[in-house]
Amino acid sequence: MLTKLRDIVHNVASSSDVKQALNTLVGETCTAMETECCSVYIADHERHVYELMATKGLNSRARRVSLSFEEGLVGLVGRRAEPINLANAATHADFKHFPDIGEDHFNSFLGTPIIYRRQVLGVLVVQQRAPRQFDESEESFLITLAAQLAVVFAHSKAQGVWPSDGSGSILLQGAAASPGVAIAEAWCDVSQPRLDLVLPASCLDIQQERDRFDGAVSAAIIEFGRLRKRFDSELNQDTLAIFDLFIHLLNDPVLRKAMKERIHSGDMAEWAVKQTIDEFAERFNNMSDPYLRERANDVKELGQRLLYFLENQETKQWQFEKPIVLFARELTAGMLASIPRDQLAGVVAEEGAVNAHAAILARALGIPAVMGVEFRPELVHRKKVVLDGFKGRLLVEPAPQVLKEYKRLRDEEIELQKEVDNAFTKQTKTADGVRVQIHLNAGLSADTSIAINRGVDGVGLYRTEVPFLMQRSFPSEDDQVNQYRSILDCYPGQPVVMRTLDIGGDKPLPYLKIEEDNPFLGWRGIRFTLDHPDIFLIQVRAMLRASIGRENLAILLPMISGLSELLEAKTLIERAFAEVTELAEAEGEVLHRPRLGIMVEVPSVLYQFDAVAPHIDFLSVGTNDLTQYLLAVDRNNARVADVYDTFHPSVIAVLVQILAQAQRLKLPVSVCGEFAGDPIGATLLVGMGYRQLSMNTRSVAKIKYVLRHIPSDALQNHVNAMLGLSLASDIRSASEDFLEQYNLGGLIRVGK
Repeated sequence: MLTKLRDIVHNVASSSDVKQALNTLVGETCTAMETECCSVYIADHERHVYELMATKGLNSRARRVSLSFEEGLVGLVGRRAEPINLANAATHADFKHFPDIGEDHFNSFLGTPIIYRRQVLGVLVVQQRAPRQFDESEESFLITLAAQLAVVFAHSKAQGVWPSDGSGSILLQGAAASPGVAIAEAWCDVSQPRLDLVLPASCLDIQQERDRFDGAVSAAIIEFGRLRKRFDSELNQDTLAIFDLFIHLLNDPVLRKAMKERIHSGDMAEWAVKQTIDEFAERFNNMSDPYLRERANDVKELGQRLLYFLENQETKQWQFEKPIVLFARELTAGMLASIPRDQLAGVVAEEGAVNAHAAILARALGIPAVMGVEFRPELVHRKKVVLDGFKGRLLVEPAPQVLKEYKRLRDEEIELQKEVDNAFTKQTKTADGVRVQIHLNAGLSADTSIAINRGVDGVGLYRTEVPFLMQRSFPSEDDQVNQYRSILDCYPGQPVVMRTLDIGGDKPLPYLKIEEDNPFLGWRGIRFTLDHPDIFLIQVRAMLRASIGRENLAILLPMISGLSELLEAKTLIERAFAEVTELAEAEGEVLHRPRLGIMVEVPSVLYQFDAVAPHIDFLSVGTNDLTQYLLAVDRNNARVADVYDTFHPSVIAVLVQILAQAQRLKLPVSVCGEFAGDPIGATLLVGMGYRQLSMNTRSVAKIKYVLRHIPSDALQNHVNAMLGLSLASDIRSASEDFLEQYNLGGLIRVGK
């Protein structure tokens, strides 16, 4: 039976189209189970119906068989999400009779759901004339078959090759990377070279390969410089710094040396580039912090451009008669720049994350974008598409009524964005005048700041890990001083909160390998740096030296679980402060004592606030890790992704508790996790009483706009109502309705 099972799954997966695959499925299942009838019903979640898509044994041509999710035995299987095995189906209360399809001849019924990640994709049914229950081995076979088919079906659904409701439209799903709606013809560009397709290859002429490599690096540097110049009038300096970062990486001696060493050993330039880029990208891919993990895509983009210039001497320039939606395997800044802005309605990428630099650039340019979309070029090229940058959806050849609705939505969004942009420079106050400070989360020069005159109140979280992760050895104290000074100088008179090195466990340094069974509970954050006081002292001294003559530095300690860690860290900070004070006085300068704070992310510290309060100046709540530890869920594990939810009632209750404790102890407190950059999260936090929020650049304008339109007492009343709810889904739904009351639904258009 295992061989039969494997053969069916293989034959279904290798079929050229879905209808053929489903016909193969029902035919081979009948043969394998020696039964007289097999049918597959596909769930249409838009219309809430099951459609009979393929059958062997029923007369499907007699009529189109369609059951609502509440009808028939098929609907019962879907609702219960478990098999149903009946000896005489027609006598069951849920049985629904369809004349003319020939089902009257069959008595026994066995149906099992096809489930992928909790969603019922369809129902697989076998039937026989003889009135009997299918035995355990038959039931086990069908359940196992359905479980394996679920993966095949989910993949087909993601690629858009999935049975539709007959309208001919195809739905593709990805991750929303840049908001907005685009309606235009699709243009697929799959001509870009791909790192994953580069195979091992040796060269005969090492010098020729080195020359090719040097030429590609020079061409890439020229391109990034040209792109920076081109966008100079369109983008703020922070987004332009994306191109500076790429140029910096290309000039990085460690990166270039690693590639040249492989070429010198006999590798072709392409193979040398792939190996080196994979090595650097892997460092980031293994990290739990989503911000840092997404930096892997930036390194890969750099590799893609080097591959491109190893094959081409010039950048491709596109010209279109009318705007298009660009589909690509991997989206790069160069691709965005190669198409005139007025000809690019939207972008779609199969690879990449929502915080890759290409996605950041798309947001800065106001181009709707969706990342992580599996697509087949032949199904979308030159077809009319609707790109929904709010829900991360693509509709290919949409029905007229759907197209009309999206055109209305697009026009609304244009007007709404004008209002958001016009209010961006104003201070953030609620509708009744309550002041809320908005800070930035930063970590790369690409998003370290928005110009001060645009209304941001400083940096609430500067991640210092990036320079450590991008090199093959610890950065020197002087290198760190230069890095930190450039950040502090961006915000004269405004606070810059620098978190000490949050490394170890799940974020291993390439030059200090760490292997642990459970890195999330392991040697990371303050635990790592206290075990390496030399590293900690160098970093703190660098921060203090960078702050000489300035008064805006604050130091933040990550992963503090109790008083002992704080006291150890504070002893080292005092030692560094004494050393740098002497240095400053010798130069006739003044070193101001920085504020010291701790991250509230390990639940145990909640019960030590009274003990730690005398030793710190502020608290910063990291909602990402706090949620992870509170709910005991790895947020990067797809199997339990649904359990990780910052709207969980326990998370909401803990946030209320933290604020109450902070107010009692007269400690300033901010929230620097992803929750603060979400419109619903921000309204809940301000309603609780939080007055300092820190978020990624892309969220600032949206959050400022939302808070300006709601009175603080309404926010407080909303939070009080949410505290009475026991389900995360209810909290989210009620919060969405709350924002809709203030006509702010356009800023939370995510899939419901």
